[in-house]
Order: sequence, then C-alpha cells, then structure tokens
Amino acid sequence: MRIDTRRKVERQKAEALAYILEAWDEALSDGLEPESVAHAALFAALSDLVSTYGEDAVAQMTEGLVLRIQSGEFSLERTLQ
Repeated sequence: MRIDTRRKVERQKAEALAYILEAWDEALSDGLEPESVAHAALFAALSDLVSTYGEDAVAQMTEGLVLRIQSGEFSLERTLQ
C-alpha cells in the first residue's frame, strides 16, 4: 500500500472513530448503559463485516481476539504488577 493511501486510510479510521465516540457519548448522556451501547456497537460492527466479507472471513479475522483481549490490548486502565 502506498504511503498516501495508508495515510488516507488512517485519517478515515480516526475520523470514523471520532463519529462513533460522539454517538457513544450522546447515548450515555441520554441514559443508556455503557454495556448496552458496547453490545450494540459490537453487533453493528460484526454484522457489517459479515455482510461485506462473509461469516468465514469474519470468524477467521476475530480468532485472535481472545489473546489480544487477555494480553490487555484493549484495556484503557492497566494494572502493572
């Protein structure tokens, strides 16, 4: 992937995340529980990926999530021992 294309993709990902975080904050301020918003966000993301790539590809793509979650990759607050 060319550097310009890579920068464009990274910029779009950052912009998309900003939209999602804004909607997330709005949902919380409207009284929705964070767990409900998280569940809905995961469902929306996975169902969109399945629509685009199919079940097998998404299952393969998400296989490594267990180890990544357990290693703390998605933890915002880590306790170092």
